[in-house]
Amino acid sequence: MPFMALDLVDDKDTTATSTVRSKVLEVFLAFLMLGLTSFGGPVAHIGYFRRELVQRRAWLTESTFMELVGICQLLPGPASSQVGFAIGLSRAGWLGAAAAWTGFTLPSVLAMLVFARLTPKLNGWFGQGITHGLKLAAVVVVAQAVWDMARALCSGNRRAGIALVGIALLAVVSTSFAQILVIAVGAGLGSFMCRVPDSFASNDGWQPATSNRTRAVGVIALLLFVFFFIVAMTAGSAPDGSSVCSIFSAFYRSGALVFGGGHIVLPLLQQQTVATGWVSENAFITGYGAAQIVPGPLFSFASFLGFAIGGDSHRWSGAFVATVSIFLPGLLLVIAILPFWDMLRGHRTVKAMFVGTNASVVALLATALYSQIWVNTVKTNVDFAAAVIGFVLATRWRVAPVYLVGACAILGTVAALPVWAT
Repeated sequence: MPFMALDLVDDKDTTATSTVRSKVLEVFLAFLMLGLTSFGGPVAHIGYFRRELVQRRAWLTESTFMELVGICQLLPGPASSQVGFAIGLSRAGWLGAAAAWTGFTLPSVLAMLVFARLTPKLNGWFGQGITHGLKLAAVVVVAQAVWDMARALCSGNRRAGIALVGIALLAVVSTSFAQILVIAVGAGLGSFMCRVPDSFASNDGWQPATSNRTRAVGVIALLLFVFFFIVAMTAGSAPDGSSVCSIFSAFYRSGALVFGGGHIVLPLLQQQTVATGWVSENAFITGYGAAQIVPGPLFSFASFLGFAIGGDSHRWSGAFVATVSIFLPGLLLVIAILPFWDMLRGHRTVKAMFVGTNASVVALLATALYSQIWVNTVKTNVDFAAAVIGFVLATRWRVAPVYLVGACAILGTVAALPVWAT
């Protein structure tokens, strides 16, 4: 009997270990595919995540997913990467979180390192055509995300009204804290306008706090965030940026002070790298242009800058330190807040606040679609026609985004052929 019991325990341990490995691999492959195909920046990423992880894989419910989006919009750092990290943590523990972040980030990091060498060769009509085509694809993807989320999260006059208030605020408030204001206003309006929200499903795919994600771990993560922030703010900077500590300080500060992620981090990065003389203005603009056309998080622009700062002898270490440093503060804050979210989300008032927050997220997405993507991309009648046709194909016939991205890249290249200029 003792041997039989021991064998049984070993079998259970083996099965449990196999299950964990299987889930970690599943998470890594899912986010690797997202990292390879998620064009369009952080706003578009939310649409990709929703389609793949909520609708297709059913890893969590619509309401839980949008709660995560709302929370991550409030935190400094790259919102889409934070959402992915949290989903990986829920799905497969710490290894799942690491797998989600690595899978989603690795393709864009490698692409940016390749662009560090090849971008100058992509000048001219060919490079410009591909760039413009991918921007058109971003218009389609983001428009589909806004459409689908508005239908799901702004049903009813009250929720739609909260979204409209958010759009109005974003139209008149242009500070870097406008997104936080809109989320806060949405939560406040939801707390008394949506007091009887749709109930959350009891089995919504989100695992409650476990030994891997206790309140103590959350407090430790918050203390680490503060400690590294103090180090980053007080550490000296080497004139040429060659010091690992200098690179860590510059990029950790940028990741810790930016709200909204994506394009908003660019002024901070420019201040930390161009103004200090570490990177030339031309190199910075070149890298920024490359970051616009690769899939995955825009924060991977840090890899390009770290590679350039490191010079001939420290390129790879510079790229590694810059990449980890800019993502680290946002991920630490996610770890810090999740255990307390599990504790609070069951309260009726908190649920109502998240209903308002979800509507505000739709307002953020809609405004970003117009101000950050549409006005900078749709310039001609051909652009408009391509955007509308792509939108209809995506929403009506549910054409996969990867095909739309490929078609738009080809269209942009063909439209940029020199023959049309004659």
